[in-house]
Amino acid sequence: MPTITSPPADLYRHGLRLLLDKDIASWVGLWAEHGSMEFPFAPPGWPGRLEGREAIAAYMRDYPDHIDLHDFPELRIHETTNPGTIVVEMRGVGRVVATGSPFDMTYIAVVTVQNGQFTSYRDYWNPLAVQEPGIGFASGGVR
Repeated sequence: MPTITSPPADLYRHGLRLLLDKDIASWVGLWAEHGSMEFPFAPPGWPGRLEGREAIAAYMRDYPDHIDLHDFPELRIHETTNPGTIVVEMRGVGRVVATGSPFDMTYIAVVTVQNGQFTSYRDYWNPLAVQEPGIGFASGGVR
C-alpha cells in the first residue's frame, strides 16, 4: 500500500490494481473518512454524489459481482497546478458478469488526494453504458 507521502498518481495506480484484484475493501481503505465521489453524468436512478467512506463502500460493495474488470488500457494521468489533484483519462475493460458481454467504458476523472487518501473523485463516465443488462449494480442505490 502506498505510504502517506505517495504522489496522487501512485495512489491512483495502486487503487486500479486493487479494483482489478477485486479487493474492494482495500480500495475503500484508500479513502478519507469524509471523502466524496461525484458522478456528474449519472442517469436517473443512479447516485449523483456519495458522501463519506461508508457511502462509497456501500456503492462499490457488489461491483465485482456485476462487472469483471480485466484491464485499464490507455491510462493517462495528468498533473495539475494543485499538487494534490490529478486528471485521469482511461478505459476500463472486462465483461458484464450477468450476460458475459464485453464491458468497455471510457472515463475521465478529477481526483484529489490529501494525506495519502482520496478526498474527492469526480467520475465523468458514459451514462449510456449502464443501459446494458446486468450493469445495474448501483441503480436505486445510495444517493
